Amino acid sequence: MTKLNVGVVGAGYFGKFHAEKYTHIPEVNMVGVMDINPERAREVAKKNQTTPFFDPKQFYGKVEAVSIAVPTPLHYVVAFEFLKRGIHVLLEKPITSKVSEAKKLVELAQAKNLIFQVGHLERFNPALTPLRSTLINPRFIESHRLRSFIERAIDVDVIMDLMIHDIDIILSLVKAEVKEIRATGVPVISSHVDIANARIAFQNGCVANVTASRVSLKSMRKIRIFQPDAYFSIDFATREVSIHRKEPAPQGAFFPRIVEDKFSSPEYDALQLEVQSFVNAVLTKTPPVVTGMDGLKALEVAREIHKQIGV
Repeated sequence: MTKLNVGVVGAGYFGKFHAEKYTHIPEVNMVGVMDINPERAREVAKKNQTTPFFDPKQFYGKVEAVSIAVPTPLHYVVAFEFLKRGIHVLLEKPITSKVSEAKKLVELAQAKNLIFQVGHLERFNPALTPLRSTLINPRFIESHRLRSFIERAIDVDVIMDLMIHDIDIILSLVKAEVKEIRATGVPVISSHVDIANARIAFQNGCVANVTASRVSLKSMRKIRIFQPDAYFSIDFATREVSIHRKEPAPQGAFFPRIVEDKFSSPEYDALQLEVQSFVNAVLTKTPPVVTGMDGLKALEVAREIHKQIGV
């Protein structure tokens, strides 16, 4: 069996996990792990029985696909060089810092006929699966993504760090263009916005109310979706799903009956699913679950939220 030659660029918090996941995929030949910190590169490479690299250029000519997990401000320049050389890319979210950069990456990947996947990890949460067949016409969506402050995410604000997950999910569920965005947010601990709320109105009348915070005392990853005949509640952390459906009123009653269906999705490894999905897309030459265009659209909304907040 011919194996796909893969490398990981960036051996930090996310990169080390990408490297680990590739070792569990039979179709992959793990070429190496690269980081500008030699000690970190050697440590992660040794743990995954592969070769350490210290410059992205060392991968050129050796790999067919890469995961890129470098700081967000470096996403564009690193991804561009790999795409330019005909190498498939799985790029951690957010796609880039600037919309103009994201557009260039998407255009380059399309021109080169390459797989370009963006790491919006929550899309691989099995709790979303029931929505794909039962969600028809969402009219109102409310999401909350809250957690306590952690220092490793201070290079971006809460919109690019947390809220963008829900922006991406909502855009994948609502099949309409964004009409208007209103938002507010404030820095609390860092110099960036740490808590934010956005109201996203779509051309088809759907409205999404999105809240994200990284200064909360407890964590929460929930979304609620309302459509004319049903109400969906999803807890991404516990994978618990609750679906309330409207049924015709019983004989002699004035109001319809509400029937509840509750269940929990099975345990899963979202990153393993994401990395496997990328490999499958490359090998089968089919579009990835989260395309570069998806990453671009989520970034465009995130940047408009920044604009409305005034940052």
